[in-house]
Amino acid sequence: MRQLILILLALGLGIPAARAEIRGHEVTYTDNGTTMKGYIAYDDKIEGKRPGVLVVHEWWGHNEYARSRARMLAGMGYLALAVDMYGDGKTADHPDDARKFMMAVTGNMDVLKARFDAALKYLQSRRIVEPDNIAALGYCFGGAVVLNMARLGAPLKGVASYHGSLGTATPAEPGKVKARVAVFTGEADPMIPADQVSTFRAEMDRAGVGYKVTVYPGVKHSFTNPEADRLGQRFNMPLAYDAKADADSWAQTEAFLKDVFKK
Repeated sequence: MRQLILILLALGLGIPAARAEIRGHEVTYTDNGTTMKGYIAYDDKIEGKRPGVLVVHEWWGHNEYARSRARMLAGMGYLALAVDMYGDGKTADHPDDARKFMMAVTGNMDVLKARFDAALKYLQSRRIVEPDNIAALGYCFGGAVVLNMARLGAPLKGVASYHGSLGTATPAEPGKVKARVAVFTGEADPMIPADQVSTFRAEMDRAGVGYKVTVYPGVKHSFTNPEADRLGQRFNMPLAYDAKADADSWAQTEAFLKDVFKK
């Protein structure tokens, strides 16, 4: 065997290296007595600590889509946690339930912040994460969540919102926002109209926040989710997947995270 190895090395063929593998598993953490069911993903071939990224789900709840984004982030070299904002891993199959779950959390900013903070603390406690190098991504409901957490001064290096509401009852104040901000939204999304986008830009300018807004012409709500067409047709909602906008927003996100983490 030793002779075979030497021959392979001499021929420049070498020995196949062990392949990196993305690991993912369910985790639980608590907030004020409520069990939160999340999902953590990482590349098991990376040694040492790495930045962490929180993924906040759409209004449908913590589902496979949020987990798939966590695995994609793990493939970039981050420790990713798909969080549970509803508790007990609740998910909705109908917009009425999704709205009910969402309003139960968004109706009380203290509850919303506590649940986000619980996920942040859990991620920061992991042995392989850099606890001061954390970012957050959010989709739809989750996009609004991460923006509001940034407005409240959460210790994040960056936040990115995809087709998330840009309005708020707690506008950013000068000097309070620690995170850099990236927003991706569709020009044809009736849930985030043009006046909301311009109001958001003005808010960020007044607060002195480092931010970028990307508006995709003709693109509708939930454009990053391949399930959007099916859900839009089923419930007669203005949802539509857009592969080009999805790919562009993710490519921008990859560059954004490298920049905020200084990788």
